[in-house]
Amino acid sequence: MGEQNVEQTSDEQTRRAFMKALLDEVRALEDMLQAGMIESGIRRIGAEQEMFLVDGASRPAMTAMQLLERIDDPRFTHELGLFNLEANLSPLELGGDCLSQLEREADEVYRMAREKAGEVDSRVALVGILPTLTLEHLNLEAMVPTARYFALNEALLRLRGSNFRFSIKGIDQLHFNHDNLMLEACNTSFQVHFQVGADEFAPLYNIAQAVTGPLLASCVNSPILLGKRLWHESRIAVFEHSIDARSEAHAARGHKPRVHFGDQWIDQSVIEIFQEDIARFRVVLTTEFEDDPIGMVRRNEVPRLRALCLHNGTVYRWNRACYGISDNGKPHLRIENRVIPSGPTVLDEVANAAFFFGMMSGLSRSGEDIRDKLAFSDVKSNFLAAAREGLKAQQVWFDERQMTAQQLIVEELLPLAHEGLTDAGIDSQDVERYLGVIQQRVESRMTGARWQLESLERMGEKGSHHERLRALTSSMIEQSERGKPIAEWELADWCGTQDWRDSYRTVGQFMATDLFTVRPDDIVDFAASLMEWRHVRHVPVEDDAGQLLGLVSHRQLLRLVARGGRGEDAVTVRDIMRSDPVTVSPDTTTVDAIRLMRERRLSCLPVAEAGKLVGLVTEYDLLVVAGRLLETYLETGR
Repeated sequence: MGEQNVEQTSDEQTRRAFMKALLDEVRALEDMLQAGMIESGIRRIGAEQEMFLVDGASRPAMTAMQLLERIDDPRFTHELGLFNLEANLSPLELGGDCLSQLEREADEVYRMAREKAGEVDSRVALVGILPTLTLEHLNLEAMVPTARYFALNEALLRLRGSNFRFSIKGIDQLHFNHDNLMLEACNTSFQVHFQVGADEFAPLYNIAQAVTGPLLASCVNSPILLGKRLWHESRIAVFEHSIDARSEAHAARGHKPRVHFGDQWIDQSVIEIFQEDIARFRVVLTTEFEDDPIGMVRRNEVPRLRALCLHNGTVYRWNRACYGISDNGKPHLRIENRVIPSGPTVLDEVANAAFFFGMMSGLSRSGEDIRDKLAFSDVKSNFLAAAREGLKAQQVWFDERQMTAQQLIVEELLPLAHEGLTDAGIDSQDVERYLGVIQQRVESRMTGARWQLESLERMGEKGSHHERLRALTSSMIEQSERGKPIAEWELADWCGTQDWRDSYRTVGQFMATDLFTVRPDDIVDFAASLMEWRHVRHVPVEDDAGQLLGLVSHRQLLRLVARGGRGEDAVTVRDIMRSDPVTVSPDTTTVDAIRLMRERRLSCLPVAEAGKLVGLVTEYDLLVVAGRLLETYLETGR
């Protein structure tokens, strides 16, 4: 979570003082490395469990603060969104039954969160991106009200100078602008920590970079954002865009976003990472700091390095270098891997962690430099390909061999992880249990992402798109609670017995968005042809920028024909369109839309935002809604 006692750097004197402290703390850390003050000779692991909170309709529930009031446990804390929750698990020494301990604690906090969520009519979902999230959930009212988050939001917007722009292509395409950093709240993960000594940090960090691509391919669980099917792990693109503070000029120069994988190996120590991030990324938050960290090190005292840790918390490498102080009072370094998504089950998450720890240990055993085996460009390419395609992604491995992630994992990396965990002293039954989960998942190619996509494909066109996403999420939650790994899940199916009223509260939940439109200068024959081909009775008129200009109805065409208006001179859409159609917004309630159509005797309502066409609601759509809700009422009496 990072330091909460923060403020923006709007005061220049404060900003300069904080920057001075930041530079002093980097020098203090260098002195600590030279003096051998960093804890070594021991490896510890840890994790952070993030989760979504949903209501009875499987939509985001803004209940995080209510849950925290009921949970009397310091491991729990909030995240950015009111529909997010986080639990920090205890650090464990790598060896013995540490993986079983990690699973028991992760399952304990998961069960505790579920129990308390039930008290506020909520449930817990373990998934990288919640399928039922919509733009209405990504406003500042859904942000946890803390100074850190609002300060970070304002600071990043000020640096960027414009809204956040998002564009990603997968099976579907998604393009939009957003005016706050709440896109970051779309993502939940199971972040794992690996404590290492100062002398081994550089080679182990490079190994972490090398294995992150195959690791990600094995555990993708975030294929759907705002109803669109995108990358198998869309979190990677979403997180990069959600806090991209680069101005257009900086982006054009190739300046890195604050979320990034990196572009090169590190050579000597962790200092290289901190120095680069300070050099590249502006300070956006400040906090209280120690007066003389360099002097503290000279006196053999351990500084907290608050300024460095805060700045580090505003730069989001997928493998992040972390400084901390252990319970024994000794300073330590950790590699925090941030790519593993939340879910689908606690067992799957711990298996993912075991796979990561095993590959790290296995590759470090040989003593060979990973930089002699792989080009960094291939490592980064592996990572991006895994995010897009999961287990089908092509990966480049040692000796420039190319193969799918599935083949690489099964043939080489699982045996390597097995050796690494065994060499680290992990109990043999745990090695078999957790790596067995990975093997079963990879061999069947049933990742969380593929389960979601195949489940939606199975549902076909049953119900509305929103209903299918609700059915998907509900099945996900139920099967996650049973605890079987994702490879043993049944595909989600359409469930007609659910109460679907929450799927029709607003027109944005069921409006048609795949629209065929015409331009004002198009000939009327084109509009008529569209109606015939697509079996529709209304065609919106828009300009090239998507601005709604009018509406052409089947009735207007009939009127034109009756008047003999289709002569040699081609009639244009502009001549017959209604130029001032009544419109509604996506958050207009269905009840209000019905009343408006009845009072105005309308058979169609264009849906617009800021004058731009985003959807269409017709009498037929409302008939479907009425039929669905009447059926529910007659079956349930509610």
